[in-house]
Amino acid sequence: MERYDKEDLDAALDVLRNGGIIVYPTDTVWGIGCDATNAEAVKKIYALKQREDSKSMLVLLDSSIKLDYYVDVPDTAEQLLEAQGVNEQRAKDDSTDELRPLTLIYPNARHIAPNLIAEDGSIGIRITNEPFSQALCARLKRPIVSTSANISGQPTAHFYKEISREILDGADYVCHFRRGDDTPHEPSTIIKLNADGSFKIIRA
Repeated sequence: MERYDKEDLDAALDVLRNGGIIVYPTDTVWGIGCDATNAEAVKKIYALKQREDSKSMLVLLDSSIKLDYYVDVPDTAEQLLEAQGVNEQRAKDDSTDELRPLTLIYPNARHIAPNLIAEDGSIGIRITNEPFSQALCARLKRPIVSTSANISGQPTAHFYKEISREILDGADYVCHFRRGDDTPHEPSTIIKLNADGSFKIIRA
């Protein structure tokens, strides 16, 4: 597997810490990101994507241990995350990359930029195991916004070469890691959790 460059990671972190936005590879498609606790930085992403700020965006974390600080975590979530971890290990053991990442929408978001939180108080969070985005979250010590690197309504950029010049020019930093990678990555499964433990599958 390709190894990311420390200078590339450091440059991205410097931008995130100073309220800027980056274009970076994630465990699904290429994304636009910022410090998910910085409302002004979040505004910049909505403006770049030409997207209404009433449409919430999901965030990435590097570890499920950090979830409690940002959201209520129903028992259902722990069960789903545990099952995901087991399945990911099986995929590694079988040398397959077919497992889809899991995004859970949690109730009662807190310590997150208000303009990221949905009207019902929820926020979508995915625990990333992709090395670059995982290192970004771990080093920043905060969640990072992850929204597809495209203008709202335009096709999703699955690979770096598909990202429009408008998006690239509008970011404060464009990461170098995996620019040449054309390996297909599946979009995440999305499940919305309720405080009472019930859930709804949004995207299987």
